[in-house]
Amino acid sequence: MAITHILIANRGEIACRIQRTAHGLGLRTTAVYHFADRAAPHVLAANHAVELQAEVPTAAYLDLAQLIAAAKATGADAIHPGYGFLAENAGFAAAVEAAGLCFIGPQAEIIALMGDKLRAREFAARHGVPVAPSCTQTTDLDTFLRDAADIGFPLLIKAAAGGGGKGMSIVREPSELAERALTAAAEAQRYFADGRVYAERYIEQPRHIEVQILGDSHGQVIHLYERECSVQRRFQKVLEESPAPRLDSTLREQICNAAVTLAQAAGYRNAGTVEFILAPDGRFYFLEMNTRLQVEHPVTEFVTGRDLVEAQIRIANGEPLGWAQSEIRIEGHAIECRICAERPEEDFRPATGTVALLREPQLPATRFESGIREGQAVTAAFDSMLAKLVCHGATREEAITRSLEALDALVLLGVETNVDYLARLLRHPAFAAGELHTGFIETHAASLLPAALAAEARAAALLAAALTDDAFRRMVHDIPEPYASMGAWRN
Repeated sequence: MAITHILIANRGEIACRIQRTAHGLGLRTTAVYHFADRAAPHVLAANHAVELQAEVPTAAYLDLAQLIAAAKATGADAIHPGYGFLAENAGFAAAVEAAGLCFIGPQAEIIALMGDKLRAREFAARHGVPVAPSCTQTTDLDTFLRDAADIGFPLLIKAAAGGGGKGMSIVREPSELAERALTAAAEAQRYFADGRVYAERYIEQPRHIEVQILGDSHGQVIHLYERECSVQRRFQKVLEESPAPRLDSTLREQICNAAVTLAQAAGYRNAGTVEFILAPDGRFYFLEMNTRLQVEHPVTEFVTGRDLVEAQIRIANGEPLGWAQSEIRIEGHAIECRICAERPEEDFRPATGTVALLREPQLPATRFESGIREGQAVTAAFDSMLAKLVCHGATREEAITRSLEALDALVLLGVETNVDYLARLLRHPAFAAGELHTGFIETHAASLLPAALAAEARAAALLAAALTDDAFRRMVHDIPEPYASMGAWRN
């Protein structure tokens, strides 16, 4: 049965992104929402919208039964999970298929395999994909600590079922090992209901390189080259680009081929990303596989000219990829900036507020992908990412210049964001030189702070922009009834 109607089991910018491709293909969409999101853009743009009941907003988007019931009630024949929430939940994928619906993503058993970091590492090693030296937690803590110490310091303690930096800790001294291992296990249990952890050799100042792959149900797997995701804070990506700078063609080919080898061995279907750690000495190691669409997928779309959401839908529909590996080429360079409601100067503390004014940059080779609108409340209920600003150029230098122009043209008032911080990152000499590693932000923390005068000048510029904006001035000077009829009289 061909897909005709997709329920999007997500919210915000990714729900809007999926809708754009689906509607372009002539497909109908159903949006789901918690009451807090009732007037959000992803709700207003859909053909159908179903409210999900839950006391806590995030819980609504995690309710498998409600999501499947909403799909059936509106006549949807497929569900796209986006990223986050239930995107990498094997139980959800299986439940969707069991309900007679199409899951736009990989097979449930592959999600389960790659979601277990220990099993995924063993699988990768078995098929010749390099993994860093490691050991696995056992019921005997002393044995685990001894095996971990034998690997050598520094070590990285990681949650077996983890992600997003949760259940992860760097151990530099033997005296720290026991406490860090117990803390990581407790955090893993709290976040993932799975307290298993493992230890692996920590690579100092590595790069984080990931490879976009696509696999169809006809046995074909291809890659769409790599993305550089090394600019991170607390193991969370801040800025991504493609292709990775200063990566020679031989090493690029080796990393991309390793990703394809892994996906082929798993019989992978749909879009996925294989992530690697690249050491300063040029050796690379399997990190994990994300069995979903990535936040940063637009940079790959820009440099390859391929719509990854369309590819996902066609693959889920049983169609062959239709592209040979030799047809995939990189054209130019693309950079994605994650626009977040946060205070970078205060250790990236999340910010809240209401979007008072939003003016998206209207510039060539620029995509502004968001799920926000003026008047929308930004709360602590969801992730702090509000939008993505993606720019393409013929060269990396041009992509940086366009990104800076777009950040400067963006007006987002009412909630504090990291826009100025992103501009400082892009202007940093080390970033311009492509001297990237996962400790970039920590290493250059002092030089990424704003000057006090610059902050004051920015505030004055924002105030001037607001006061000269017609919509803002009308809002300020509009006098509601009955006061308008009362003229100058005041009680």
